[in-house]
Amino acid sequence: MRSFLSALILLTLLLTSCTRSAPVNTHFTPVAPIANPNQPTGIPVMTYLPPTRAPGVPIASPTANGALLPTFTPLPGEVAQQFLPTPGPLSYTVQQGDYPASIASQFGITTEELLSTNNLSADTIIYPGDTLIIPVFTRQQAPIIAAVPQLASADYFKIIPDSELIYGPLSSLLDVEAFIQKQSGYLAYYTQDVNGETLTGAQIVVRVAQNYSVNPRLLLAMLEYRAQWVTNPNPAPSTTYTPIGYVDDFHQGLYRQLTWAADMLNQGFYRWKESKIQSWILADGTEIIPQPGINPGTAGIQNLFAKLDDQSSWLIDTGPKGLYATYIMMYGYPFDWAIEPLLPAGLTQPTLTLPFRAGEIWQYTGGPHAGWDEGTAWAALDFAPPGDPIGCGPSEAWTTAVAPGLIIRADHGAVVEDLDGDGLEQTGWTILYMHMESRGRVQPGAHVKVGDNIGHPSCEGGLANADHLHLARRYNGLWIPAADPNIPFVLDSFVSTGSEVEYDGWLTRNGVSVEAWDGSSAINAIQR
Repeated sequence: MRSFLSALILLTLLLTSCTRSAPVNTHFTPVAPIANPNQPTGIPVMTYLPPTRAPGVPIASPTANGALLPTFTPLPGEVAQQFLPTPGPLSYTVQQGDYPASIASQFGITTEELLSTNNLSADTIIYPGDTLIIPVFTRQQAPIIAAVPQLASADYFKIIPDSELIYGPLSSLLDVEAFIQKQSGYLAYYTQDVNGETLTGAQIVVRVAQNYSVNPRLLLAMLEYRAQWVTNPNPAPSTTYTPIGYVDDFHQGLYRQLTWAADMLNQGFYRWKESKIQSWILADGTEIIPQPGINPGTAGIQNLFAKLDDQSSWLIDTGPKGLYATYIMMYGYPFDWAIEPLLPAGLTQPTLTLPFRAGEIWQYTGGPHAGWDEGTAWAALDFAPPGDPIGCGPSEAWTTAVAPGLIIRADHGAVVEDLDGDGLEQTGWTILYMHMESRGRVQPGAHVKVGDNIGHPSCEGGLANADHLHLARRYNGLWIPAADPNIPFVLDSFVSTGSEVEYDGWLTRNGVSVEAWDGSSAINAIQR
């Protein structure tokens, strides 16, 4: 029967697959740095968020469960780089963000050796300003595995909490434009043509943060760490086209570099949450086995650097002297701002309806798939309007509001509805309606009721080969999978389920299932 239906569908094919990667039509023109008489001298002051601790208050170790855990160690039988004996003994003043394991790693000694020399126990808390003795050991140390293709084991070191990766409540505290201008770096004067629209550096950061639901603080920290674009008005010329450092023929200029980076951050974050990552394959072919104690936010950063680094660079970039140190310099200790858990216990989805008028028959064309680009959780479902010809063209059908709420964004094919009405995309439940045609589209500031018009389904706002609606949920900036059994995606009592194959899925109500098909057929017809 399925083969017969497949043949039938080929006769009435309505292609509705979609992706929301960076628009193809972008043009990048480098801009010369502009002299700024207000550029501060010396190390730039990057504090934006108020401090969260008084001087002398201890910093918890960003390791699994807050415990002292081993640093990077070779697996048995592996060849390690050999280092000269640690000079000393010498004294070391504890810095902001230090903890015993990170200090020991800097000097090529074990945590136990450091603790023993200083008569400290494993549960001792160290404070910024404390003085420690770094011991002398005549044997050679091997803290890093040789950077050759082989199996390796990563560190437990946590870089950022999960809430610092997503476009969640804390990201609403940052005025991106004001922050960038205050630093007076290259980014403050940068502009780029993106799909026929000239955007400033701040506008690009905000657009990528909103679309990919990635914290703009993290994007800015990455730009500073990789290219010094935030604070330096004259960064290295080698960063002009590729400030993140990802080099290919497509990802040229800030916009495409940041969309790539955001997608890699999301990929690591959500795949780790879903237990779908077994290892990282680095640029030099080394396979890194992640430690189970890391969190998804750390996994996102480790995943990004895996695409850029050989092993020795990866260990630096993902360690305490890498991006983590830049993040502290810019915003303070990241775990002070952690929101845990990201989702409150017992969270349930508000009542939602199907996104079209009662009595109309639409086609369920896409089961659970990426909310935005390939790296995000499979948070979205696709629906095609009735009566449209194959391909892209004006549709007279209307996508309608699935719940009452406030429209907070409507541009470039995307409409975002805020269900809690606070006007913030980063808090509470939000609904993304994607591929909404500009003609007749609802405007920001509108308060809508269930069934009010949102826009005509179209191909606007990304790569699509037929008119359709792409519908997705977020809570506090976190993409919520459309097949999440704990927070089911329910539309007019239809419950979404999926499989291990993207776009496969079913909507089931009262024992009757509608199957997702990339076409028009009785098996994927659905109505309110």
